[in-house]
Amino acid sequence: MTALREWQGVFFDLDGTLADTVELILCSYRHTMKVHLGEALPDQRWLSTIGTPLVSQLRGFARNEAEVERMLETFTVFQRGLHDDMVRPFPGAGALLDTLRAGGVRLAVITSKRRAVASQTLEVCGLRNSIDLLVTVEDVDHGKPDPESVEKALSALGLTDCREEVLFVGDSPFDLQAGRAAGTRTAGVSWGPFERRTLEAEHPDYFLETFEDLLRLR
Repeated sequence: MTALREWQGVFFDLDGTLADTVELILCSYRHTMKVHLGEALPDQRWLSTIGTPLVSQLRGFARNEAEVERMLETFTVFQRGLHDDMVRPFPGAGALLDTLRAGGVRLAVITSKRRAVASQTLEVCGLRNSIDLLVTVEDVDHGKPDPESVEKALSALGLTDCREEVLFVGDSPFDLQAGRAAGTRTAGVSWGPFERRTLEAEHPDYFLETFEDLLRLR
């Protein structure tokens, strides 16, 4: 199957879009809250902020900046211990990337993760060699929903002058906000932790029920 629409570039979020990591993230969140606050707070409080930088998420729970740093260490160490056993690609992710790349489409992953863990996730999912560029939270001053990371990818891949021929695919409203602010087309996906109505409120150009849907866009 070939794409009916010719994209110059397709950018993807990582967690909840290419990689099934939400349960790992929630386990790490629950553990961190128990250690530092003495209880596991409702999952929805964390889920509502997935897609933004981890430090920003933790600031919503910590009582001061010192506690943010301690929480960050707890979260990171715990996540590292479970990562490889709990992470997997969503079915069809690799095949889609291979199809797009074979068609000459430039591919980037834009994530709020730090580089080390993002690279590890891509390796475990078998996707690291299928993309042209990885942009992490450490590569920008302002993470999603700010468009800086998308602008960085556009510039690095030589796509700044054809941004309307670039699609940013993500599972969170923060992905869609960043893509729209950078002037790309946007697509929300059905398989992440956010409800469709939450994504539709951001008015994405497309909504994907499966990876294959991307190859049918007009």
